[in-house]
Amino acid sequence: MKGPFVEEVRKARMEHTREFNSDLHQICEDLRRFEAELGDRVTTLKPRRHRMPKDS
Repeated sequence: MKGPFVEEVRKARMEHTREFNSDLHQICEDLRRFEAELGDRVTTLKPRRHRMPKDS
């Protein structure tokens, strides 16, 4: 998939990865800190059950 938005997101992701030397633990800690700063602007939705279609 290509497009200006996708390229922008990929660029930001790579810059963030480089900032933490590709250390996934540090990247996740930074994202959790960022979410905490946002406070009530982050929404967690309840999981939805998937319904299986009934056989005809």
